[in-house]
Amino acid sequence: MPASMYINSLPLGGQNASGLLMKSTEVAELVEARHDNVKRTIERCAERGVFVRPPMEDEPIADMLGRARTQKIYRLGKRESLIVVAQLCPEFTARIIDRWQELEAQLQQQTPVIPQTYAEALRLAADQAEQNQILQLENKQKTEENNALKSYFEPGLTPAQFVKGLNGVNSNKINDYLRSKGWLYKDKYSWRVFAHARDKYLTESFKRVEVDPVSRIELTVYKPVLLETGAIKIFEDYMKGKLPMKSDWNGKYYHSKVAA
Repeated sequence: MPASMYINSLPLGGQNASGLLMKSTEVAELVEARHDNVKRTIERCAERGVFVRPPMEDEPIADMLGRARTQKIYRLGKRESLIVVAQLCPEFTARIIDRWQELEAQLQQQTPVIPQTYAEALRLAADQAEQNQILQLENKQKTEENNALKSYFEPGLTPAQFVKGLNGVNSNKINDYLRSKGWLYKDKYSWRVFAHARDKYLTESFKRVEVDPVSRIELTVYKPVLLETGAIKIFEDYMKGKLPMKSDWNGKYYHSKVAA
């Protein structure tokens, strides 16, 4: 589960019975809005009595120079987050609904099934034994693939550089694909990594670029950098046929070493 989500052991007054909460920073990323605008919208809704003001807390962050800082964030339930998005950017409502459905599905998968009869218990035991056998075979295959991938993966690669070694993948479209997965978003000058994917699948490097030598105006330009866990996920999607492919791809799946 992303760091920006967590399962609270206590439901919030029935409004968020699943216990899932979302950070206001992730809402800002999903709708591509400034975090302070999101917080102001939350506060206006609370002042008008649309919903109860959600809890606020300090979150540790790092600034551009890597120094430790804190920022004030809100934790929102599903209802509150949907209202905020409808106020801010209605066109992004589908995106946040998809995100909640993904999280609720993850929570449902974690909920154990309790058999009510002896026959149900036997069926459950048989199903679990079969699933365990399938899982062992899948894990064996995945381990072999991941071991091969580790010898291919090099630290510091961007997603585009990494997929250049995957036969048939259109490296020019990989960032758009990762945006559809909720890993990346596009700001004015750079591709950025969403908070819930940062340090899990990707990290970021940045550099200062002088855009006006006379006024000595500089911009910070970011670059997404793939982590090994992210490379494994991309490779798994590649083997499942999910990545954007070139029109002249020969239909064969394999990888070769690429230069960073």
